[in-house]
Amino acid sequence: QMQLVESGGGLVQAGGSLRLSCAASGRTFSNYAMGWFRQAPGKEREFVAAISWSGANTYYADSVKGRFTISRDNAKNTVYLEMNSLKPEDTAVYYCAARFMPYTSSSRDYTGRSDYAYWGQGTQVTVSS
Repeated sequence: QMQLVESGGGLVQAGGSLRLSCAASGRTFSNYAMGWFRQAPGKEREFVAAISWSGANTYYADSVKGRFTISRDNAKNTVYLEMNSLKPEDTAVYYCAARFMPYTSSSRDYTGRSDYAYWGQGTQVTVSS
């Protein structure tokens, strides 16, 4: 089992920034692609961003491209999501997720939530207008 613990959520005004962190344990972190998903009230959980095992490849939903940046530190077993220019529609619970994939693959292999085996408990992000 891999354990994932998110942190860094909170309340921020529109236009502000937050940095989410996800600490992993229990498995060899560098064997896993990592993703961030979010779920707003009444909506399905949706893909936000993903990063390959090495950090060399990143993928983003169109709604966050240019505003969010995903990164990872394999020495610290941690993945990050830097969120800038936040909008009220970014309000959601943000989840990090892990998929065993110690190789680089096509972008569609990083965006499906059913492909990720391990999930954190989520952290709330609220953006006020």
